[in-house]
Amino acid sequence: MFDIVIIGAGITGTLIARELSKYHLKVGVIEKCNDVGNATTNANSAIIHSGYDPVPGTLKAKFNVLGNPMYDQLTKELNVPFYRLGSLTVAIYDEQIPLLKDLAKRSKVNGVPVQLLNSEEVLALEPNINPNVKMALFAPTCGIIDPFNLTVRAMENAIDNGVTLLLSEEVINISKENDIHIIRTKKNRYEAKIVINCAGNYADNIASMIEPIDWSITPRKGEYYVLDHYKAGLVNRTIFPLPSEKGKGILVSVTTSGNYIVGPSSEPVPDKDDVSTDALTLKNVKEQALDLVPSVPFNQVIRTFSGLRPSCSRHDFIIEYAKTDKTFINVAGIESPGIASSPAIAKYVVNELVKPLMELKEKEDFNPNVRKVERLYYAEQNKDYSFINSHENYSEVICSCEKVTLGEIMDQLNRSCPPHSVKGVKRRTRAGFGKCQGGFCQSKIVLLLAKHYGVSPLDIPLDDEGSNILLEKVKD
Repeated sequence: MFDIVIIGAGITGTLIARELSKYHLKVGVIEKCNDVGNATTNANSAIIHSGYDPVPGTLKAKFNVLGNPMYDQLTKELNVPFYRLGSLTVAIYDEQIPLLKDLAKRSKVNGVPVQLLNSEEVLALEPNINPNVKMALFAPTCGIIDPFNLTVRAMENAIDNGVTLLLSEEVINISKENDIHIIRTKKNRYEAKIVINCAGNYADNIASMIEPIDWSITPRKGEYYVLDHYKAGLVNRTIFPLPSEKGKGILVSVTTSGNYIVGPSSEPVPDKDDVSTDALTLKNVKEQALDLVPSVPFNQVIRTFSGLRPSCSRHDFIIEYAKTDKTFINVAGIESPGIASSPAIAKYVVNELVKPLMELKEKEDFNPNVRKVERLYYAEQNKDYSFINSHENYSEVICSCEKVTLGEIMDQLNRSCPPHSVKGVKRRTRAGFGKCQGGFCQSKIVLLLAKHYGVSPLDIPLDDEGSNILLEKVKD
């Protein structure tokens, strides 16, 4: 039996698990996919928002502002790239200026440092912004991050400190017997004193297993373009339009990997698993992006993708006990600015919701750090090849586009939260993220996974269970 079970291994669930791993507890994380961070966390804008935008007094505003400054220490401990490049929210047209000034006033209420810049100041910082720009709001604390690897490292650190991860376990029923929650998945039965619901787009389904609820989750789809490693300087920060009721709008941003992301759209969809893209939506994304940055080189696009945000009917985060049972905690509707907010949410859940329910005794041997990730890409950036030169597998390049070596892939396979699919390797190492999108390295990765796990290449999935790449042998 577990003291605490967390349902859902996205960024919020894994950071809560890491926070709980500081204490003498038996904690389990149940995830329906075959990897962590395989839904909303895996497909978003990868922005650590400064916190000027959420409506003052909301949980979004509270946790965004608390969570943003936590990222410097958190990413250092988890060895995840994070850069505070700042953001510019721009007014292209005269009629937008009052709205921009209203955002500046809101930022003061939220306690977020910002600066209003005139046209000349904006173009001095970002020469490729629409030359008709009238004004912009500069938020220096905004940052960019790799959200998937943040989630992997958080889960890895939690596992290293005693947490149990249970993958490919879709929860189908939760009941209560003798004050203990009985959690049934499609494969197994688990018991827990406390359940924390971090199920993302399915959080309302999970919550409804306990009691009738007065809220719901409707996914909001965002479609994106990814540009290749185009020359540096297209934009140097994250460029936002003015936000609307649909969200923060179409952004143009550099990423932690040195390429660029453009998007997202924002439309509600009924299907909680619909991550398709369509030409009309992407056309609209393109047009809006070109209004911000006219020189976006869409001939450099290497892929498109979409992600689903768990938009809640309350229009705010839900972080609270179930109405009829305090031992069931809902952490739901964690849409933007969810990534920025998640470290603060994790601390709040543990300190304010779990601690009143059970005694938490701190571990003396808790280790907040993960083993350093060595990469050829980092070595080239830092001009330090000492590690690469002294480890044989790091001289064999598997992915030429992203310069990923055999040593990097083997390192990930031998960590406590390893990949089980081609995309699991891709997201951890960037092998397959380049211009050829795995055209040359995918077959090598399939064979590496098969050898590592002692299975046939026919059994290696592209992503989640059932997405096998190979169907049958054509010859012995």
